[in-house]
Amino acid sequence: MVMGQDTQPPEEGRADVPERVSGDEPLLAARVHRPSDLMRLLGGLLAIGLVLAVAAFAHATTSGLEKDINESAGGASDVFVRIAGLVSSIAVLLVPVAFAIERLIKRDGLRIADGVLAAVLAHGVTLATDLWVAEAAPGTIRDALTQPQSGGGLTDPVHNYLAPVIAYMTAVGMARRPRWRVSLWVVLLLDAFTMLVAGYTTALSIALTVLIGWTVAYGTLYAVGSPNVRPTGQTLLAGLRRVGFRPVTALRAEGVPDSADSGDRGRRYIVTLEDGPPLDVTVVDREQQAHGFFYRAWRRISLRTITTRRSIVSLRQALEQEALLAYAAIAAGANAPKLIATSELGPDAVMLVYEHIGGRSLDALDDDEITDDLVRSAWRQVKALQSRRIAHRRLTGDAILVDRSGRVVLTDLRGGEIAAGDLVLRMDVAQLLTTLGLRIGARRTVAAAVEVLGPDTVADCLPLLQPIALSRSTRATLRKLARERSAREREAVLAASEEAKRERELAKTEAADATATGHTAVRIGSKTGTKADTKAEKAEKKADKKAEKRALDTALDEAREEDLLAQIRQQVLLIRPQAPVEPVRLERIKPRTLVSLIAGAVAAYFLLSQIASTPLSTISQADWRWVAAAVLFSALSYVAAAMSLLGFVPERVGFRRTVVAQVAGSFVKIVAPAAVGGVALNTRFLQRAGVRPGLAVASVGASQLFGLGAHILLLLAFGYLTGTEESQSFTPSRTVIAGLLTVAVLVLVMTAIPFLRKFVSTRLRSLFAGVVPRMLDVLQRPVKLVTGISGMLLLTGMFVLCLDASIRAFGHDNQSISYASVAVVFLAGNALGSAAPTPGGIGAVESALIGGLVAVGHLPIEVATPAVLLYRLLTLWLPVLPGWLCFNWLTKREAL
Repeated sequence: MVMGQDTQPPEEGRADVPERVSGDEPLLAARVHRPSDLMRLLGGLLAIGLVLAVAAFAHATTSGLEKDINESAGGASDVFVRIAGLVSSIAVLLVPVAFAIERLIKRDGLRIADGVLAAVLAHGVTLATDLWVAEAAPGTIRDALTQPQSGGGLTDPVHNYLAPVIAYMTAVGMARRPRWRVSLWVVLLLDAFTMLVAGYTTALSIALTVLIGWTVAYGTLYAVGSPNVRPTGQTLLAGLRRVGFRPVTALRAEGVPDSADSGDRGRRYIVTLEDGPPLDVTVVDREQQAHGFFYRAWRRISLRTITTRRSIVSLRQALEQEALLAYAAIAAGANAPKLIATSELGPDAVMLVYEHIGGRSLDALDDDEITDDLVRSAWRQVKALQSRRIAHRRLTGDAILVDRSGRVVLTDLRGGEIAAGDLVLRMDVAQLLTTLGLRIGARRTVAAAVEVLGPDTVADCLPLLQPIALSRSTRATLRKLARERSAREREAVLAASEEAKRERELAKTEAADATATGHTAVRIGSKTGTKADTKAEKAEKKADKKAEKRALDTALDEAREEDLLAQIRQQVLLIRPQAPVEPVRLERIKPRTLVSLIAGAVAAYFLLSQIASTPLSTISQADWRWVAAAVLFSALSYVAAAMSLLGFVPERVGFRRTVVAQVAGSFVKIVAPAAVGGVALNTRFLQRAGVRPGLAVASVGASQLFGLGAHILLLLAFGYLTGTEESQSFTPSRTVIAGLLTVAVLVLVMTAIPFLRKFVSTRLRSLFAGVVPRMLDVLQRPVKLVTGISGMLLLTGMFVLCLDASIRAFGHDNQSISYASVAVVFLAGNALGSAAPTPGGIGAVESALIGGLVAVGHLPIEVATPAVLLYRLLTLWLPVLPGWLCFNWLTKREAL
């Protein structure tokens, strides 16, 4: 950004050269979506749910509250109540109008438009809520939100004029203006008092009205965005003049890209003055401060308190914290930018003025420019900070600046801590070890750290040397390097495999030539010789496989590269062999665990409610012949699963052992999501059976891809047949047509939006990498392809027959529900179970199957619930013990 004329052109060759932008300010978004608005929206929804829960389940409490209010209001004067009601009714309309006029005079029409939109939406929500309470809500909620009127009927559950007023006043920002805020609340309280005294409403109705207006207002602000109030360049120059400077130009310095680690660092400007050296000015506003809020909030929830900071602080707190850290760092003897002034830029931004330091960040330096002296200087700055218990918390490459004289300066101190604990200080050491190790390697980094900090301090950070303790950008870099390392290892293994194959073919050719040369006559009809030759061939093939496996293992060992963190540990252990290396547990909870707990709790709630409604007499009257048939179909499904896997493996793998592996999968899927456990187990089993790792993954991927296609086709086919069962013409049902149209629209949306298209294509490419060549190998063996397809169809058929037998075990005859309907319900429920994050799809599958049998098959809930529970008992829970035995058996024989 440029204001005025640039009198000092930036130095050439610098990586952080400011980008000149003509005009007053780079184009900014007119509106921004504030995370604070979203949080208030979610809080309002939670409060509304709490009010409705109190109304539904605390009937005695709400009745007692209404009784107390009526007794207290009985002594109020009727004249006072009437006058107060008249005044409040008029003021409720006049206050918003007066505020709108005041805003229009100040040319702030956008806020008025936001308020009007919020008021209209709030009015619609109140009408919908009134209709729901009157028509469909439980009686306890209706009683808690309404009062009987003298002329008959009930009062409105939500006041359709009060909620829009609250939404309007919240959306226009009246809460940030004290006088208007006080006026509004006086009017609202007076209006609520008169309505309560007059018996026109209840206390819960007032609370619900306020919450609806408040929630709709913040939902509107988050949806359409709030007006962007970030300070402009002219505001910055005016603020500098107020603190005694005479600025000439201000150039926006574009540093590192926005991320959750760096987005709240503020906008940096290089300002030239009429007299004196240039300044570095950092502007922090509320929008930038909220950048990455949800990531930081999640880190605060998932990590232990001692390793996290507050997810968001006020501007005043941020200003004071950075100023304190700047002074403390210099007082500790560390090289840090000198803070010379601070000031507010209106109510939503602050600025911090530093002395200008010309130089380049560590990320901008070439590898050969990072000398040992420079690395030792960086460690000396950290040592100076830690001598005064100061933690930096952001020791990444862009926070380490090297000036023109080669002096190392630590910048971006805003996220640091004063009087930091030992764990946080050790995290700083671990972070800098990783940052420098990514540039110059583990050996040089550890040597410099030990020279400056001492071996004990470096060794103490080893338990913190784990990805979760590092910055977000550092973790992304480590993941990228891990992917590149895996690709190199895979290429090395494939090259070794091809080389071993060529050597084996060459050896066979030489052996065949030697045999043909040494035999001048052909023996005929020797049965003993034929058996001996067959055994020799088998032994030779077995030896070839072992030799190939040894060659692959050797190539993998030679190509295997240790990750950077392991290299750093090794270097430290060479100096301190007794150093602790056991990682400190920093996580409270992992994302997958949290999702599984929530999904499992919701699913268990619905499942238990369905089980509670099932009478025990229904279970005791089950037909045990159909139960035995369901057990048989469940057992045959493992044979079908083995066929569906081996059909996509051209190599020879034992069938019986494959069946045992599928039984072992019953144990694995109970401790892992359904779509993950089976894939991992089958891949591991094929690798142990002699299939190369890349080909094993491709075989399982081909099986999964074929299974997905077959699943979709079967679902559409049986759905079509289900729609024609009750019709004379062979036409599909509207549900099937709607489902096809929905899928088509979703596919079009994913292909039309670049982000979604790239996301889906990347995931599919990584999931099915190598599947196409594997499919070409399978197509050359028709018997294998037929085995795989037959296994998939047989697997689906066995599960459908098991579910059908479970239904018939509880007395349902063949005429009420068809096989096509059972197949549709099973396929849909199985798809939901694969997508569910709970182990084995627990909860999701049961709910989907019960709901499907009731909706599609028109089964009574008393039959559908025990039938589904029996089906899940036979296919999920009973096989767990045999699966555990098979898993241990295969593990002992090194087949897993």
